[in-house]
Amino acid sequence: MAKTNEPQEEVVQFYASSKRIHPKLAKGRFSNWRIIAVLMTQLVFYVLPWLQWNGRQAVLFDIAARKFYIFGITLLPSELIFLTGIMLVSAFGLFWWTTIAGRLWCGYACPQTVYTEIMLWFDHFFEGDRNKRMKLEKEGWTAHKIRVKAPKYLVILLFCFWTGFTFAGWFTPIRPQWLDLFAFGLSTTQWFAIGFYGFATWFMAHIMREQVCFYMCPYARFQSAMFDKDTLLVSYDAERGEPRGVRKKNQDNANLGDCINCTLCVQVCPTGIDIRNGLQYQCIGCGACIDACDEVMDKIGSPRGLVRYTTEAVLQHEYADSDIKKRLLRPRVVGYGMILFLVACGLVYGIFSRDLMNIDIIKDRGMMVRQNNEGLLENTYNLRLSNASEETLYLQAAVKGFDHIELTGLPPTLEIKAGDIINVPVQVATYPEYADKGSHPIEFEFRYHTEGNQEWRIIHENSNFIGE
Repeated sequence: MAKTNEPQEEVVQFYASSKRIHPKLAKGRFSNWRIIAVLMTQLVFYVLPWLQWNGRQAVLFDIAARKFYIFGITLLPSELIFLTGIMLVSAFGLFWWTTIAGRLWCGYACPQTVYTEIMLWFDHFFEGDRNKRMKLEKEGWTAHKIRVKAPKYLVILLFCFWTGFTFAGWFTPIRPQWLDLFAFGLSTTQWFAIGFYGFATWFMAHIMREQVCFYMCPYARFQSAMFDKDTLLVSYDAERGEPRGVRKKNQDNANLGDCINCTLCVQVCPTGIDIRNGLQYQCIGCGACIDACDEVMDKIGSPRGLVRYTTEAVLQHEYADSDIKKRLLRPRVVGYGMILFLVACGLVYGIFSRDLMNIDIIKDRGMMVRQNNEGLLENTYNLRLSNASEETLYLQAAVKGFDHIELTGLPPTLEIKAGDIINVPVQVATYPEYADKGSHPIEFEFRYHTEGNQEWRIIHENSNFIGE
């Protein structure tokens, strides 16, 4: 058979299914800190919606009523700039912290890794340690496997449902929602929020797990832009650890480094990487490999720190580990810190110095100008008054712009309850000789005080009067 020079067909796969990672349960100081961080973040998430403040839910983002409550602060739609400020503070805080200590946020507080860690706790509790889980995964669907996995899946589904229920409780009052759950009175929107976030928790934390960090999280991709040689990272000291080889406790062997190639650092890693291969974007900085390696070093009689939080500059002998704190005040850290501080100060000042009364003046376009029974030219306006305080406000209003001008439609003092948003139609009138054809600027003056503070605060709002 004659040989041909035709190119051979080659199949290239752009997707390869990943194997399930079964990390070994790490024990040590960083694992303990991680447990504390997981518990603290979940305490905030699950408990905060149940707290009460002045007879209402302490923290509630009530989209239906267009009011955001954060303890004693009420934010209205016209004040969404403050929510933008909160997001800016969070973003610059993350940049600042990443410059200092890498991906500690990912390892200790990111919702994805937090819920993945909780799912791993369920795995370990119901299925046993790493070897038992790997053996169970290879086993077919026998009665034994079903008996082990069924209660785990039930607990995971209940956990995801409760997570979705709590998520919905951040946006609708959670206590009435709890009663409606048993009375089958939840709305379609509530069921959607519960189902969506519950499903997302199950799919992302139980099914996808580390794949979210690998392929979906943008932070993993641009984090290196915020690193420098003084950033604290989980690092393997190759100079001390290489060459690798098995060695016993207190055994002198000049040809071997401290790494005995036990691979425990790989076995405990929740993303399944080998930290000895250097900095990798998959590393979430959780420190599990540090705990595993320190335990091995204790057993063989070598000092801890073969794998540790350190900087690239330390590994290059530019300074010692003890001098890391001195490198905190470097330009990048100071720059991010100053921006963070200024934005945070501006946000706090803006929230606590803002007017408690929000006023929108809307000109009635249905009737631009009319003549009333007294022969005065009259324009109609709609006042949208929002009380953003926790107390009743008392409001008085006046208008100026002509030698003779009248404001009608408001009582001498208008009482507005805490958190209320009301619409009040008012009329402004003047003599025809003062307002010829066209638009004339006028100014509303609003004076208000709270129930507990009798000092008047003044707001000026501009508008226009249409003459004929």
